[in-house]
Amino acid sequence: MNMEFKRELPTARVVREMYPVSEELYAKKKENDEEIRKVFTGESDKLVLVIGPCSADREDAVLEYIARLAEIREKIKDKIVIIPRIYTNKPRTTGDGYKGMLHQPDPNSQPDMLRGLIAIRKLHMKALEQTGFSCADEMLYPENHRYLNDLLSYVAVGARSVENQQHRLTASGLDVPVGMKNPTGGDLSVMMNSITAAQHSHTFVYSNWEVTSAGNPLAHAILRGSTSKHGRNISNYHYEDLMLLCELYDKSSLVNPGVIIDTNHANSGKKWDQQPRIAKEIMHSYKLSGDIRKLVKGLMIESYLLDGCQKPSGDVYGQSITDPCLGWEKTERLILELAELV
Repeated sequence: MNMEFKRELPTARVVREMYPVSEELYAKKKENDEEIRKVFTGESDKLVLVIGPCSADREDAVLEYIARLAEIREKIKDKIVIIPRIYTNKPRTTGDGYKGMLHQPDPNSQPDMLRGLIAIRKLHMKALEQTGFSCADEMLYPENHRYLNDLLSYVAVGARSVENQQHRLTASGLDVPVGMKNPTGGDLSVMMNSITAAQHSHTFVYSNWEVTSAGNPLAHAILRGSTSKHGRNISNYHYEDLMLLCELYDKSSLVNPGVIIDTNHANSGKKWDQQPRIAKEIMHSYKLSGDIRKLVKGLMIESYLLDGCQKPSGDVYGQSITDPCLGWEKTERLILELAELV
């Protein structure tokens, strides 16, 4: 094999024993899980906001951002359920570039996976301890999910991973909502097949064990737009797109039909400042159609302390080093406006 085995990493069980979640904090996570579950089953008509930085690049700025979300939570808690994004590993289209805190706990230093595993667990723990939020993360590496599964209340499977068998089977064994993004090419049948696989029971190999999953009834769609063969962004958040998704769900045997709509990525053409406009258009469709109202469970918004983005080597506190994000002032205004529209 043409690779160097640098060191053996501790198992998820060892890391969780090193940094255990107290009974009190775990009870808070389960309380959050129940509130979120009710949105996806239709028992609650609140709107979910999966919101936060494109990537969790540094602990201090991420925790400050989440603390601000905690302050606004009290104003909108009867209308909106906030799930902060703490995305600690990032897929890269070409494989190059900053891959997230898991790989580089310090973006300006060399990769250090041991420090990274500890850093991402401590960050999620501190968010729960300091704000009461159990957060969302992307399941880029299914085998790594066990390092965080006692802390997460929402999991996303990305556009580049949604057709992967291991992601689908692992999602079928989780007990929190798992959002399946449409692939970058836009084929919704791939996304729907992924949801179907995640909702079914399976027997498979996971962490050197033969396991049987129960199936995840909270697996659902995420619309994030797509890219044409000519490299053009194609949005899929409009009224007609949502009605098409309603039809696809109607033709399926899936339970708890639902969608989270990503207001950035190909839906905005990565024009981060268009996210408020897109969110409001979605809410307009939400009000026009009872079917869409039942289907739309929430929005996914990329937001941080400061507008825009910088290079990974940059040192501007609270500004994204990956995709550009909506700054805090615009974010706060948008959250309050969305609460009025629910």
